[in-house]
Amino acid sequence: MKKLIITSLILANLSVFAQTNVSIIPKPVEVTQKSGYFNLSKSTIIIANSSAKHNADMLNFYLKKLYGFTLPVKAIPPANGGKTFITLAVKKLAPGKKDQYTLSVYKNKVDINATSNQALFYGIQSLLQLLPADKDSIQNIPIGIPQVTIKDYPRFQYRGMHLDVGRHFFDVDEVKKYIDYLAFHKFNTFHWHLTEDQGWRIEIKKYPLLTSVGGFRNGTIIGHHPGTGNDSLHYGGFYTQKEVKDVVKYAQDRYITIIPEIEMPGHSSAAIAAYPKLSCFPDESTLIKPNTPWAGSRSGKQVQQTWGVFEDVYCPSEFTFKFLENVLDEVMQLFPSRYIHIGGDECPKDSWKRSAFCQKLIKDKNLKDENGLQTYFISRIEKYLNSKGRNIIGWDEILEGGLTPNATVMSWRGEEGGVAAAKQHHHVIMTPGKYVYFDHAQLKNNDSLTIGGYLPLDTVYNYEPVPKELNNDESKYVLGAQANVWTEYIANNAKLEYMIFPRMSALSEVLWSPKDMRNLDDFKARLPVMLKRYEMWGVNYCKDSQ
Repeated sequence: MKKLIITSLILANLSVFAQTNVSIIPKPVEVTQKSGYFNLSKSTIIIANSSAKHNADMLNFYLKKLYGFTLPVKAIPPANGGKTFITLAVKKLAPGKKDQYTLSVYKNKVDINATSNQALFYGIQSLLQLLPADKDSIQNIPIGIPQVTIKDYPRFQYRGMHLDVGRHFFDVDEVKKYIDYLAFHKFNTFHWHLTEDQGWRIEIKKYPLLTSVGGFRNGTIIGHHPGTGNDSLHYGGFYTQKEVKDVVKYAQDRYITIIPEIEMPGHSSAAIAAYPKLSCFPDESTLIKPNTPWAGSRSGKQVQQTWGVFEDVYCPSEFTFKFLENVLDEVMQLFPSRYIHIGGDECPKDSWKRSAFCQKLIKDKNLKDENGLQTYFISRIEKYLNSKGRNIIGWDEILEGGLTPNATVMSWRGEEGGVAAAKQHHHVIMTPGKYVYFDHAQLKNNDSLTIGGYLPLDTVYNYEPVPKELNNDESKYVLGAQANVWTEYIANNAKLEYMIFPRMSALSEVLWSPKDMRNLDDFKARLPVMLKRYEMWGVNYCKDSQ
């Protein structure tokens, strides 16, 4: 009788700390829940051979970070019984599904099997979402994990998040935290926007002025563009190459590819401030409108202090091309990604139109006009990067004047650019502002300054990345989608978190889960558990977005 009472108390205790409902975001392809629990304790052993050892370490990393403990790791189960196990293994599963994993929770063991180590990592993220959504729930161990069988794989091969660090700088620790958010949601690409009119953020050893001059501005406008004043604060920062390597390794450990963006030919004021010869008119001072709130000197080339689009862009000269080739050589040494993003957006043609050099170049190269000159510019860079085994991505303006042969297009001005590129059999990544610009307001009556626009959670969740204008063959050229986070009005990490959460969770399901399984009401029923996880992480999320 005494044993029965003790057993009943233990079971009752477990029921308090067990998460009874499976609430995983993004939603897996198939979930089968059974009765009963696996009891996770500090003596539970992770079984992982040498190929899976890294993933065992990553599981322990997150257990330590989130719950304060780690588990022993062994290559094979110990001979003596009475233990519980989490087994990680790469093996063949059902054919035809890339990055597939299965997660099976039994009474005494958890098996995560996957077609690759990357897929194994995704299985680990789902296991973590079976754990309690707050640290207080694990004060009494063991932890009850519901017995469940999950079969899962991603819908799209490209699942991305972008971060602009040019307008406002985020340090290495903040960038790593951002990468962990991506990893937990099964994103696989981080688009790092590293150069802008308002700051150059990556060390280039051959051109030290890019960071010492181009990495800082003398002030920043106050309020919405064009500004009600200027804070007159010297502002900036940059990543050393050592720091970049550290961040790249951190992302690789989480199976995330970082795609660097080096803007050209527009959005280049910071580089021109450092090296004026990159401009068509190096002796002219930066054009600053008289009503622009400005701090410091207005003479010479200046790093911009306000937002918008600026006329002073790269001159398509041999000096510029050699400069960019040298910059890209150092960038490629730091980033092993197949793609290098070269921008290509919002490049005014005013300077090119009044430049005798540019007009002669248009005539000599038999180009139609300044749009053709931009295509020539992008083509030169593409050929160079292709010669190094890399491919370019550009914003949809690179369609103007004709696409270069191997370019991938990011469609941001609606979906039209993506449709046009896919119909030309070019790869496309969908990033339309109406659905995935996370710098837009989440609330109609927003409580903080934003660039404008209105993008509620429901709109993000209901986005379909494959445009209806594409047939089945053309649809294959849509690699996936990403959300863009431009930081004109996002000056610190707390505001960054507020802008991305919970919209990032919604987008993760758009990109991962099968189209016919997506259901907004079902997503919102699972979201409260994710909101508790935000709180456990200490995230400053938007609490009124639902």
